Amino acid sequence: MLHTTTPPRGPSELRATLAALRPELYGRALRLARCRAAAEDIVQETMLRALRFEAQYREGTNLRAWVGKILHSVFLTCCRRARRERRALQGLGSDPCGWTSRDAPPMACSLSPRPARALADLPEGYRRAVELVDLQDLSYGQAATRLRVPLGTIMSRLHRGRRLLAQALGPDAARLASEPAVLAA
Repeated sequence: MLHTTTPPRGPSELRATLAALRPELYGRALRLARCRAAAEDIVQETMLRALRFEAQYREGTNLRAWVGKILHSVFLTCCRRARRERRALQGLGSDPCGWTSRDAPPMACSLSPRPARALADLPEGYRRAVELVDLQDLSYGQAATRLRVPLGTIMSRLHRGRRLLAQALGPDAARLASEPAVLAA
């Protein structure tokens, strides 16, 4: 441990003194964090902050105390961040719309009579592609596996099936199906 440090006279001396304080800072961080990896991270962040704010250090004051205050601030920031992350993960686990839970099955289990007739009138390959991807919400890959066809075939059948379905449902639906998709900003 360094018990006597002479005040640094310039930026390079401040950096040299700071480097000499590193083992002492590591010991403090290890006592606070009780984990070697966390202590290393805390010391690293402390050194970075001290260098970033070296212009705020007043020459002739106690560098050890100044850097110790930075280390304590970094430790508290790490604790608060870890607490926020734990709360966020707990919230995601109990949130029905969170990314950790599976989506609920679609609410609509059946089509109204007119679209159901139009879908039933499609050729089987197109109809199955539309049913699997659009109604059962399978991915293109899952639908391709289920029908035992290549992925490109599913994409093609789905495109053509949607277009035929739109034509069967009327001019407004056919016009919407033929327009390129516009992404909302």
